[in-house]
Amino acid sequence: MGTPTKKMHINTTLAKKLISSQFSQWVDLKINSVEFSGHDNRTFRLGDEMLIRLPSAEIYAAKVAIEQKWLPQLAPHLSLKIPQPVALGKPTTDYPYPWSIYRWIEGDSANNLMIDDLTLQKIASQLAAFLNELHKVDITDSPMPGAHNFFRGAHPKFYDSEARSAIKKLENFIDFGAAISLWEKSLNSEWKKNPIWIHGDLSSGNILIKNDQLTAVIDFGGMAIGDPACDLVIAWTFFKNKSRKIFKENLQLDHETWNRARAWALWKASLELEKISDKKIRPPQNNSRSSMIF
Repeated sequence: MGTPTKKMHINTTLAKKLISSQFSQWVDLKINSVEFSGHDNRTFRLGDEMLIRLPSAEIYAAKVAIEQKWLPQLAPHLSLKIPQPVALGKPTTDYPYPWSIYRWIEGDSANNLMIDDLTLQKIASQLAAFLNELHKVDITDSPMPGAHNFFRGAHPKFYDSEARSAIKKLENFIDFGAAISLWEKSLNSEWKKNPIWIHGDLSSGNILIKNDQLTAVIDFGGMAIGDPACDLVIAWTFFKNKSRKIFKENLQLDHETWNRARAWALWKASLELEKISDKKIRPPQNNSRSSMIF
């Protein structure tokens, strides 16, 4: 993953300077940082109807051109709102990356809400419908997985050595045999159909809720075409019980694709758990191990 730049202060002062130098028509609009800005980009509210997104490091800057080109082409085919580019900002001596202005979308990140089971079930159905629409959009000349989206849409085997290393370090905390079995099972399958559109970072933080309805999907910087398995991880990171079942049943995807989705979830969960496993955390007692997503 990329590391946010340490040499720049990406703040409202910088945002105002960029607007003033490149978009004088909006120089009188208020600029305020948003409460939850994210890791890949720093986000600022521009007046009441727009927002500014500034990549936090060079590795994220490559996503700007992809969003600018493809979001307007995807939007007519999707029933939910997605980000709408308004303008493309240029690099300057103060800020060396391209950046974007988008329309503001009303709604709260699902990451920041307490959502009851019935609402979660409704959101599961709505998000599955959104993915089914996305999967049908024409892919002509579309971007392939690569460094810009950390190879989402490719096969999870890209992270084989990293996943195996993390799982090994966690063998006292998780069911090591089940984890390795799941991982190796995923390596023996592949997406054999034509590539389809993926979001690339379909997490609870990137879906917006308004009036208990899924209203928008945002942050498409990881979009590409390929294997949709990476977009299914949200089945374990956000949905649960009946909502997870609804999400799975409403997607026309085969069992092997869901196995690869579990592998993507296992890889990410293992990396996060590895970060804390060396701390003073006692392994589970009585031979009990976390089942994670097995």
